[in-house]
Amino acid sequence: MIGEPRTIAIVGAGFSGTMVATNLLRQPRPERLRILLLDRAVIARGTAYADRGYPYLLNVPAGRMSSNSTAPLEFLHFARDRFPDATPEDFLPRALYGQYLEWKLHSAELSAPPHLDLVRVQGEVRALRRYNSASPFKLQLADGRVLAAHEVVLAAGNSPPAELPGLAAALGTQRYVEDPWTAPVAFGAGDTVLILGTGLTMVDIALAAVTATQGNIVIHALSRHGWLPAAQNVLPSADRSTDSEPVLTAARVSVRQLYRSVRKLVTDVEARGGDWRDAINCVRQCAPAIWQHLAIDERRRFLRHLRTLWEVHRHRLPRKSFAALSQLRSVGVLEVHAGRLLNCELRDRCVRVTWRRRGSEDTSRLTVDRIINCTGPSHNLLRLRDPLWRSLLSQKIVSADPLGLGLRTGAHGAVIDARGQIVDHLYYIGPMLQAKYWESTAVLELRRHAEDLVHHLIASGDRPLAYPEISHEQCGAVAP
Repeated sequence: MIGEPRTIAIVGAGFSGTMVATNLLRQPRPERLRILLLDRAVIARGTAYADRGYPYLLNVPAGRMSSNSTAPLEFLHFARDRFPDATPEDFLPRALYGQYLEWKLHSAELSAPPHLDLVRVQGEVRALRRYNSASPFKLQLADGRVLAAHEVVLAAGNSPPAELPGLAAALGTQRYVEDPWTAPVAFGAGDTVLILGTGLTMVDIALAAVTATQGNIVIHALSRHGWLPAAQNVLPSADRSTDSEPVLTAARVSVRQLYRSVRKLVTDVEARGGDWRDAINCVRQCAPAIWQHLAIDERRRFLRHLRTLWEVHRHRLPRKSFAALSQLRSVGVLEVHAGRLLNCELRDRCVRVTWRRRGSEDTSRLTVDRIINCTGPSHNLLRLRDPLWRSLLSQKIVSADPLGLGLRTGAHGAVIDARGQIVDHLYYIGPMLQAKYWESTAVLELRRHAEDLVHHLIASGDRPLAYPEISHEQCGAVAP
């Protein structure tokens, strides 16, 4: 219909969804465009950068957190309005980064021409439907509203941790916290807590618990290997040598060969006075190309044998957090275990946990006040309980990655359906791009995907497209 505005719905307003909207608003377009930005939580913050009682820190220094690839120090300049002495290597509060994303979106909205319209929608999208590839998408919200769009970008962010075996007795009780980010934990002085997982989330929750109880708490952390994240660099990576990059190629290799190549790269960098972390950063940049050249059996082998080893070296802690964690261990507040949880039993006011130490057949027991699942988000589509993903799977609109890493996508994040076909005008951006690129959770990767997707959407607008009529009532009356 002539004059009908093109409508793009973005489901999820954390980092990825906010950056898609922001970049769309900044593109000079002669056509009318309506952008629907939907989220169940606060727009432009998501779970990662929400305001919380504890000042959680970013795990990446300020100088590497710009959401704009053409302005690498943009976040640092924003942060200096509040922290004038901030340096590129400082680890700043996550809530501040949420303020930065809000500012980015607001600034883009104010500077956008009048024919570009941003509509914020607070609500949960539970289903997505359309009659055929030529008709608009219908977005069904939990409160009964139905919105419509010509194109949809799925940017729902991280899913809750996976359900773990052995916890049946505690499920649904106050003694078990399934996801500490969606259900904040209230710690009490004198508590004994079991945290499942020993990665970055465990560190965040442990430090927050110690602060809340002034150290009057006992924390047990249990994971299969009992490995903790490494610390970040002391010096900026620009001061270090990484001339050995050619040792890694995107040619088809085995995981064994890849492991040897990475070890050699680390050895070469350290032999020249460099830091092993810079070698890992080099591998990270090559990772998407390497991952796409790995056969599926080799990918499976990597996940079974090397995934945890990679993650504790790749996802690192600010040195301040690492030092605080080490102090907790030295004074006995935190005890880290390598093993597997077997089962739990509810007692009057506590939980009795049975677990097996790694490499042993003997079992051990712990009595704790609560159990907290800090194993990290699950990207296995087939096991997610989110209504939107279940709806998309049941309609065969999306298809799960065979390794449980997310969903299958094509170029620019185009969604691939159960028949292996590209779904017209439906895209995904976020951590479940891990299935295609492996490295897809950090700002560095996600900002690149957001920019690429927006360029594709803008280019597709240059081709003649028939936008079916969408009534004003469907897309206009969307106030929360």
